[in-house]
Amino acid sequence: MTVMIEAKNVTYQVGGRALIERIDLSIDSGALTIIVGPNGAGKSTLLRVLCGELAPTQGEVLFNHEPLRTIPAWRLAHRRAVMPQASELGFPFTAFEVASLGVEGIGQGLSRNDRQRMVIDALDQADVGHLARRNYQTLSGGERQRVHFARVLAQLAAGRTVEPRQVLFLDEPIASLDLKHQLALLNKAKSLAQGGLTVIAVLHDLQLAAEFGDGLVLLHSGRLVARGSADDVLSSNRLSEVFGVSLISPALPPNPWRLTA
Repeated sequence: MTVMIEAKNVTYQVGGRALIERIDLSIDSGALTIIVGPNGAGKSTLLRVLCGELAPTQGEVLFNHEPLRTIPAWRLAHRRAVMPQASELGFPFTAFEVASLGVEGIGQGLSRNDRQRMVIDALDQADVGHLARRNYQTLSGGERQRVHFARVLAQLAAGRTVEPRQVLFLDEPIASLDLKHQLALLNKAKSLAQGGLTVIAVLHDLQLAAEFGDGLVLLHSGRLVARGSADDVLSSNRLSEVFGVSLISPALPPNPWRLTA
C-alpha cells in the first residue's frame, strides 16, 4: 500500500481552543481506516481537516503527496467525496434529484444518460432505488442517510473519469440506520476499499469498527492516542483510560454480526 493522505503536525483551533492538536497521521490507499474515540475527541474535526473542509491552524495535510491547500476545488471534487453527519435540504427534491447532486459538474466525457445511469446505480447500491421518485423530505432519517450515501457513490463514479485515485470520507454514516443497513453500508465501504478506494470513516461503535476497519485511529481530547490494528488499538487498559470505564474483558467480545447483510 502507498500513503494517500498524510497529516503533518496538524492542529485546528477555534477561539484559542485546540479541537485537534499536533496530529501526525498517514492513511494508506486502498484501506478502510476508522476514526474512533469518545464524544468531543475531535473525530469529526479531524475528518473535516483531512478532506479539506477545514484548513488547519497549524501543520499541513498532503493528498497523494500534494499539499491539500494547493489543490483547486474542482479537482478536489473529483478526488474525494464527503458524507457528513447530517445534511438538511429545504427544497422538495426527489431522492433521485438529491443523489444527482453528486454528479453535477463532475466528470469528463459523460453524457446526460451516463450521469443518470451512475445515479440509478448508486441508488441501487445504497438500497434506495425504490425511493428514487419519492420526495426527499418525506423519507425517514435512515432513508435520507442512504440517499446521501448514493450521492457520494455517484460523485466518485463520475469523478473517476478524471481522477482514478480517490478518497471517500464518511462521518458517522450509520448513525440513523437500522442494523441491516448499518451492515450493508459498512460492507459496501469495505468492498470499495478492497477495490482500491481509500475510505476514512468516523464510527462510535467499537465492535463494528474492529470488525470492518483495516486500521483504527483512536483520538482523545484532540490528541492521537494510538493507531494500528484493532487488537493493538483497542486494548482493555487503553479503552478504560480513554473512555473512562472499567472493562473486565482484556479485549472486545467477538462481533456477533459477522454475517454480511
